[in-house]
Amino acid sequence: MSVQTGTKRKEGGFAETVRVVFHALIIALVIRTFLFQPFNIPSGSMIPTLLVGDYLFVSKFSYGYTHYSFPFSPPIFSGRILSSQPQRGDVVVFRLPKDDSVDYIKRVIGLPGDRIQMIDGVLNINGVPVQRQRVGDFVTDDDGVVQRVKQYRETLPNGVSYNTLDLTDNGFYDNTPVYTVPPGDYFMMGDNRDNSTDSRVLSQVGYVPGENIIGRAQIIFFSIRDDTHAWEVWRWPWAVRWDRLFTLVR
Repeated sequence: MSVQTGTKRKEGGFAETVRVVFHALIIALVIRTFLFQPFNIPSGSMIPTLLVGDYLFVSKFSYGYTHYSFPFSPPIFSGRILSSQPQRGDVVVFRLPKDDSVDYIKRVIGLPGDRIQMIDGVLNINGVPVQRQRVGDFVTDDDGVVQRVKQYRETLPNGVSYNTLDLTDNGFYDNTPVYTVPPGDYFMMGDNRDNSTDSRVLSQVGYVPGENIIGRAQIIFFSIRDDTHAWEVWRWPWAVRWDRLFTLVR
């Protein structure tokens, strides 16, 4: 009798573990699909707002859901359900129109119907230059080599403000033609203006359909220097950017 009772307890314990793991996976899937999805920043196109090595949560419910909201992006429906329009200045993750297996993160600059142009490094929206103010340089220290980059505070027509970098004078995309954003599409730009492949590059990014937008970047939950891997726990005390943890993305 004692042997049989022990076997049943072991079987019951194993089954309970399987149930707990299954339920945990279902909950994680629901959260990732409908609420928040983690992303990390691999490039410097959004400096100074986002740094290489930032890990952030993107809210999937901010603009509603498309088939890109689901794991593996099954083409189960087209368009957007429970939709809400992104606002000018939002930092969003989207699927690259030229290759929808690739995620990009940029700032929404142009809404459907807008006319966007860069003139001498100044952003123009619908023929009006966007207000920008020179602020303190963005300073980096790479193994003792200090670099200073010109930084501007840019304010969009709806009042959203953020900092942008100007790496070089007369950069390749400091002067552009007028881009007229098609209906249903958005114009995305990186805050690191001279080091961002974005909607200004029609052959690589171009206009982004609303359906391709995954969600809005909300909060940085972890950040580590770009010369350190997140799994190198022993380096965390001096490699983690503690001041960036749990800061809102603006």
